[in-house]
Amino acid sequence: MMKEFDVVIIGAGPGGMTSALYASRANLSVVMLDRGLYGGQMNNTAAIENYTGFKSVMGPDLAKDMYKSSTQFGAKYAYGVVESIEDHGRYKIVHTDSGDYQATVVIIATGSKNRKLGIPGENEYAGKGVSYCAVCDGNFFRNKKVIVVGGGNSAISEGLYLSHLVAQVVVIHRRDQLRADKVYQKRAFANPKMKFVWNSNVTKINGDGKKVTGVEVRNKKTGKTSHLTTDGIFIYIGNVPMTSAFKNLKITDAKGWIKSNDQMETRIPGIYAIGDVRENQLRQIATAVGDGGIAGQNAYEYIQSLNDSKN
Repeated sequence: MMKEFDVVIIGAGPGGMTSALYASRANLSVVMLDRGLYGGQMNNTAAIENYTGFKSVMGPDLAKDMYKSSTQFGAKYAYGVVESIEDHGRYKIVHTDSGDYQATVVIIATGSKNRKLGIPGENEYAGKGVSYCAVCDGNFFRNKKVIVVGGGNSAISEGLYLSHLVAQVVVIHRRDQLRADKVYQKRAFANPKMKFVWNSNVTKINGDGKKVTGVEVRNKKTGKTSHLTTDGIFIYIGNVPMTSAFKNLKITDAKGWIKSNDQMETRIPGIYAIGDVRENQLRQIATAVGDGGIAGQNAYEYIQSLNDSKN
Protein backbone atom coordinates (compact mmCIF):
# COMPACT_ATOMS: atom_id res chain seq x y z
CA MET A 1 0.00 0.00 0.00
CA MET A 2 1.10 3.57 -0.72
CA LYS A 3 2.07 5.38 2.47
CA GLU A 4 0.98 9.03 2.47
CA PHE A 5 2.63 11.93 4.29
CA ASP A 6 2.74 15.68 3.91
CA VAL A 7 6.54 15.57 3.85
CA VAL A 8 9.00 12.82 3.00
CA ILE A 9 12.58 13.55 4.04
CA ILE A 10 15.20 11.39 2.37
CA GLY A 11 18.06 11.12 4.82
CA ALA A 12 18.19 11.32 8.61
CA GLY A 13 21.43 13.19 9.19
CA PRO A 14 21.54 16.53 11.04
CA GLY A 15 19.86 18.38 8.16
CA GLY A 16 17.12 15.81 7.66
CA MET A 17 16.37 15.61 11.38
CA THR A 18 16.16 19.40 11.66
CA SER A 19 13.73 19.53 8.73
CA ALA A 20 11.64 16.87 10.47
CA LEU A 21 11.58 18.94 13.65
CA TYR A 22 10.42 22.12 11.91
CA ALA A 23 7.88 20.47 9.62
CA SER A 24 6.31 18.26 12.30
CA ARG A 25 6.17 21.16 14.74
CA ALA A 26 4.04 22.91 12.11
CA ASN A 27 1.60 19.99 12.41
CA LEU A 28 2.60 18.31 9.16
CA SER A 29 2.83 14.53 8.87
CA VAL A 30 6.49 13.69 8.31
CA VAL A 31 8.60 10.62 7.69
CA MET A 32 12.37 10.41 7.48
CA LEU A 33 13.70 7.66 5.23
CA ASP A 34 17.25 6.40 5.60
CA ARG A 35 19.28 3.41 4.50
CA GLY A 36 21.07 3.26 7.84
CA LEU A 37 21.10 4.56 11.37
CA TYR A 38 19.87 8.11 11.97
CA GLY A 39 22.70 10.59 12.41
CA GLY A 40 24.58 9.88 9.20
CA GLN A 41 28.30 10.62 9.34
CA MET A 42 28.03 11.88 12.91
CA ASN A 43 28.02 8.21 13.94
CA ASN A 44 31.51 7.88 12.45
CA THR A 45 32.93 10.96 14.15
CA ALA A 46 34.78 10.76 17.43
CA ALA A 47 34.66 14.30 18.79
CA ILE A 48 32.77 17.26 17.34
CA GLU A 49 34.22 20.58 18.43
CA ASN A 50 32.70 23.05 15.97
CA TYR A 51 29.00 22.81 16.73
CA THR A 52 27.69 25.71 18.76
CA GLY A 53 26.65 24.87 22.31
CA PHE A 54 29.14 22.06 22.79
CA LYS A 55 32.78 22.43 23.74
CA SER A 56 33.19 18.86 22.55
CA VAL A 57 30.61 16.13 21.94
CA MET A 58 30.83 12.57 20.65
CA GLY A 59 29.20 12.22 17.24
CA PRO A 60 26.91 9.30 18.17
CA ASP A 61 25.75 11.14 21.30
CA LEU A 62 24.81 14.24 19.30
CA ALA A 63 22.98 12.04 16.79
CA LYS A 64 20.87 10.49 19.56
CA ASP A 65 19.98 13.89 21.01
CA MET A 66 19.03 15.25 17.59
CA TYR A 67 16.86 12.21 16.90
CA LYS A 68 14.93 12.63 20.15
CA SER A 69 14.36 16.29 19.34
CA SER A 70 13.35 15.65 15.72
CA THR A 71 10.68 13.08 16.61
CA GLN A 72 9.12 14.84 19.62
CA PHE A 73 6.26 16.27 17.53
CA GLY A 74 5.35 13.05 15.76
CA ALA A 75 7.81 12.74 12.88
CA LYS A 76 8.39 9.10 11.92
CA TYR A 77 11.57 7.27 10.97
CA ALA A 78 11.66 4.38 8.50
CA TYR A 79 14.27 2.28 6.76
CA GLY A 80 14.36 2.49 3.00
CA VAL A 81 16.74 2.74 0.07
CA VAL A 82 15.27 5.36 -2.26
CA GLU A 83 15.33 4.26 -5.90
CA SER A 84 13.64 7.19 -7.63
CA ILE A 85 11.21 10.09 -7.31
CA GLU A 86 8.27 10.81 -9.60
CA ASP A 87 7.09 14.40 -9.86
CA HIS A 88 3.33 14.74 -10.34
CA GLY A 89 3.05 18.44 -9.62
CA ARG A 90 0.99 18.71 -6.46
CA TYR A 91 2.28 15.41 -5.19
CA LYS A 92 5.41 13.29 -5.49
CA ILE A 93 5.93 9.55 -5.31
CA VAL A 94 9.07 8.26 -3.66
CA HIS A 95 9.95 4.70 -4.68
CA THR A 96 12.01 2.67 -2.21
CA ASP A 97 13.09 -0.94 -1.94
CA SER A 98 10.57 -1.37 0.89
CA GLY A 99 7.51 0.35 -0.61
CA ASP A 100 6.29 3.62 -2.06
CA TYR A 101 5.51 6.93 -0.37
CA GLN A 102 3.34 9.79 -1.57
CA ALA A 103 3.97 13.30 -0.33
CA THR A 104 3.30 16.92 -1.18
CA VAL A 105 6.88 17.87 -0.33
CA VAL A 106 10.12 15.93 -0.64
CA ILE A 107 13.27 17.12 1.10
CA ILE A 108 16.47 15.49 -0.15
CA ALA A 109 19.10 15.16 2.59
CA THR A 110 21.07 12.15 1.38
CA GLY A 111 24.46 13.72 1.99
CA SER A 112 27.67 12.43 0.51
CA LYS A 113 30.01 9.47 0.84
CA ASN A 114 33.77 9.09 1.01
CA ARG A 115 35.61 9.51 -2.25
CA LYS A 116 37.83 6.58 -3.16
CA LEU A 117 41.40 6.77 -4.38
CA GLY A 118 40.58 4.46 -7.28
CA ILE A 119 43.90 2.63 -7.13
CA PRO A 120 44.88 -1.06 -7.27
CA GLY A 121 44.27 -2.85 -4.00
CA GLU A 122 41.70 -0.41 -2.63
CA ASN A 123 38.63 -2.54 -3.27
CA GLU A 124 40.48 -5.81 -2.73
CA TYR A 125 41.53 -4.85 0.79
CA ALA A 126 38.43 -2.93 1.85
CA GLY A 127 37.71 -4.12 5.37
CA LYS A 128 41.09 -5.86 5.46
CA GLY A 129 43.14 -2.80 6.30
CA VAL A 130 41.53 -0.21 4.04
CA SER A 131 39.08 1.99 5.95
CA TYR A 132 37.24 5.29 5.64
CA CYS A 133 36.24 5.52 9.31
CA ALA A 134 38.70 5.75 12.20
CA VAL A 135 35.96 5.59 14.83
CA CYS A 136 34.59 2.39 13.28
CA ASP A 137 37.87 0.56 12.71
CA GLY A 138 40.59 2.25 14.73
CA ASN A 139 40.41 -0.27 17.55
CA PHE A 140 41.57 -3.05 15.19
CA PHE A 141 44.92 -1.30 14.83
CA ARG A 142 45.93 -0.83 18.44
CA ASN A 143 49.70 -0.43 18.80
CA LYS A 144 50.16 -0.82 15.04
CA LYS A 145 51.30 1.53 12.28
CA VAL A 146 48.71 3.17 10.04
CA ILE A 147 48.60 5.63 7.15
CA VAL A 148 46.10 8.45 6.74
CA VAL A 149 45.61 9.88 3.25
CA GLY A 150 44.42 13.49 3.03
CA GLY A 151 45.07 16.92 4.47
CA GLY A 152 41.66 18.35 5.36
CA ASN A 153 39.74 18.45 8.63
CA SER A 154 38.52 14.87 8.36
CA ALA A 155 41.96 13.44 7.69
CA ILE A 156 43.71 15.33 10.47
CA SER A 157 41.00 15.03 13.12
CA GLU A 158 40.69 11.30 12.49
CA GLY A 159 44.47 11.00 12.47
CA LEU A 160 44.55 12.61 15.89
CA TYR A 161 41.92 10.15 17.09
CA LEU A 162 43.94 7.23 15.76
CA SER A 163 47.07 8.49 17.50
CA HIS A 164 45.49 7.56 20.84
CA LEU A 165 45.21 3.95 19.70
CA VAL A 166 48.07 3.15 17.35
CA ALA A 167 51.85 3.26 17.51
CA GLN A 168 52.27 5.67 14.60
CA VAL A 169 50.20 7.67 12.14
CA VAL A 170 51.80 8.64 8.82
CA VAL A 171 49.83 11.34 6.98
CA ILE A 172 50.32 11.35 3.21
CA HIS A 173 49.17 14.53 1.49
CA ARG A 174 49.39 15.53 -2.14
CA ARG A 175 50.23 19.14 -1.31
CA ASP A 176 53.04 20.74 0.70
CA GLN A 177 50.74 22.03 3.43
CA LEU A 178 47.56 20.92 5.17
CA ARG A 179 44.10 22.30 4.42
CA ALA A 180 42.76 21.46 7.88
CA ASP A 181 41.79 24.15 10.37
CA LYS A 182 44.74 25.66 12.23
CA VAL A 183 43.60 24.17 15.54
CA TYR A 184 43.88 20.67 14.06
CA GLN A 185 47.20 21.46 12.41
CA LYS A 186 48.69 22.71 15.66
CA ARG A 187 47.69 19.54 17.49
CA ALA A 188 48.90 17.28 14.69
CA PHE A 189 52.33 18.88 14.35
CA ALA A 190 52.77 18.73 18.12
CA ASN A 191 51.79 15.05 18.28
CA PRO A 192 54.92 12.85 18.44
CA LYS A 193 53.04 9.90 16.94
CA MET A 194 52.15 11.76 13.75
CA LYS A 195 54.53 11.97 10.79
CA PHE A 196 53.99 13.63 7.40
CA VAL A 197 54.81 12.79 3.80
CA TRP A 198 54.30 15.81 1.54
CA ASN A 199 53.64 16.29 -2.19
CA SER A 200 52.85 12.62 -2.60
CA ASN A 201 50.11 10.30 -3.86
CA VAL A 202 49.39 6.72 -2.86
CA THR A 203 49.41 4.79 -6.14
CA LYS A 204 48.87 1.22 -4.96
CA ILE A 205 47.85 -0.70 -1.85
CA ASN A 206 49.74 -3.95 -1.29
CA GLY A 207 48.81 -6.95 0.80
CA ASP A 208 49.35 -10.65 1.36
CA GLY A 209 45.88 -11.63 0.20
CA LYS A 210 44.44 -11.44 3.72
CA LYS A 211 45.41 -7.96 4.91
CA VAL A 212 47.20 -4.76 3.94
CA THR A 213 50.98 -4.85 4.27
CA GLY A 214 52.04 -1.59 2.67
CA VAL A 215 51.50 1.10 0.05
CA GLU A 216 53.37 2.51 -2.91
CA VAL A 217 53.83 6.28 -2.82
CA ARG A 218 54.85 8.55 -5.66
CA ASN A 219 56.43 11.94 -5.00
CA LYS A 220 54.81 14.48 -7.33
CA LYS A 221 57.90 16.68 -7.56
CA THR A 222 60.62 14.09 -8.05
CA GLY A 223 58.57 11.33 -9.65
CA LYS A 224 60.25 8.84 -7.32
CA THR A 225 58.19 5.89 -6.08
CA SER A 226 58.79 4.41 -2.63
CA HIS A 227 57.24 1.64 -0.54
CA LEU A 228 55.92 2.22 2.98
CA THR A 229 54.98 -0.67 5.24
CA THR A 230 51.73 -0.29 7.16
CA ASP A 231 49.03 -2.31 8.87
CA GLY A 232 46.20 -0.11 7.65
CA ILE A 233 45.27 2.86 5.50
CA PHE A 234 42.53 5.39 6.30
CA ILE A 235 41.37 7.46 3.32
CA TYR A 236 39.94 10.98 3.61
CA ILE A 237 40.18 12.74 0.24
CA GLY A 238 36.78 14.36 -0.02
CA ASN A 239 33.24 13.32 -0.77
CA VAL A 240 30.90 12.55 -3.64
CA PRO A 241 27.15 13.29 -3.50
CA MET A 242 24.66 10.47 -3.08
CA THR A 243 22.27 11.56 -5.81
CA SER A 244 22.12 8.73 -8.36
CA ALA A 245 18.44 8.09 -7.52
CA PHE A 246 17.52 11.65 -8.57
CA LYS A 247 19.17 11.92 -11.98
CA ASN A 248 15.84 11.63 -13.77
CA LEU A 249 14.73 14.89 -12.13
CA LYS A 250 17.59 16.85 -13.73
CA ILE A 251 18.29 18.83 -10.56
CA THR A 252 22.01 18.04 -10.29
CA ASP A 253 25.11 19.62 -11.79
CA ALA A 254 27.73 17.78 -13.84
CA LYS A 255 29.38 16.42 -10.68
CA GLY A 256 26.13 15.21 -9.16
CA TRP A 257 25.61 17.94 -6.53
CA ILE A 258 22.01 19.16 -6.30
CA LYS A 259 21.44 22.77 -7.28
CA SER A 260 19.16 24.69 -4.91
CA ASN A 261 18.73 28.34 -3.99
CA ASP A 262 19.03 30.00 -0.58
CA GLN A 263 15.50 28.82 0.22
CA MET A 264 16.65 25.21 -0.46
CA GLU A 265 14.33 25.04 -3.48
CA THR A 266 15.34 22.99 -6.50
CA ARG A 267 14.00 23.75 -9.95
CA ILE A 268 10.98 21.52 -9.14
CA PRO A 269 8.35 23.09 -6.85
CA GLY A 270 7.89 21.00 -3.73
CA ILE A 271 11.33 19.37 -3.90
CA TYR A 272 14.03 20.79 -1.65
CA ALA A 273 17.68 19.87 -1.13
CA ILE A 274 19.70 20.44 2.04
CA GLY A 275 23.05 19.76 3.64
CA ASP A 276 26.01 17.96 2.14
CA VAL A 277 24.11 16.96 -1.00
CA ARG A 278 23.93 20.56 -2.17
CA GLU A 279 26.24 22.44 -4.49
CA ASN A 280 27.83 24.27 -1.56
CA GLN A 281 31.26 25.40 -0.39
CA LEU A 282 31.00 24.56 3.31
CA ARG A 283 29.62 21.18 4.39
CA GLN A 284 29.31 21.03 8.17
CA ILE A 285 26.76 19.97 10.79
CA ALA A 286 25.96 23.64 11.41
CA THR A 287 25.25 24.38 7.75
CA ALA A 288 23.14 21.23 7.39
CA VAL A 289 21.08 22.22 10.42
CA GLY A 290 20.57 25.71 9.00
CA ASP A 291 19.49 24.29 5.64
CA GLY A 292 17.16 21.87 7.40
CA GLY A 293 15.39 24.59 9.36
CA ILE A 294 14.80 26.63 6.20
CA ALA A 295 13.49 23.65 4.24
CA GLY A 296 11.25 22.45 7.06
CA GLN A 297 9.64 25.85 7.43
CA ASN A 298 9.32 26.31 3.67
CA ALA A 299 7.64 22.92 3.40
CA TYR A 300 4.88 24.28 5.62
CA GLU A 301 4.64 27.53 3.64
CA TYR A 302 4.49 25.65 0.33
CA ILE A 303 1.73 23.30 1.49
CA GLN A 304 -0.22 26.25 2.87
CA SER A 305 0.04 28.00 -0.50
CA LEU A 306 -1.37 24.94 -2.25
CA ASN A 307 -4.24 24.74 0.22
CA ASP A 308 -4.97 28.44 -0.18
CA SER A 309 -5.13 28.07 -3.96
CA LYS A 310 -7.89 25.49 -3.58
CA ASN A 311 -10.10 27.94 -1.70
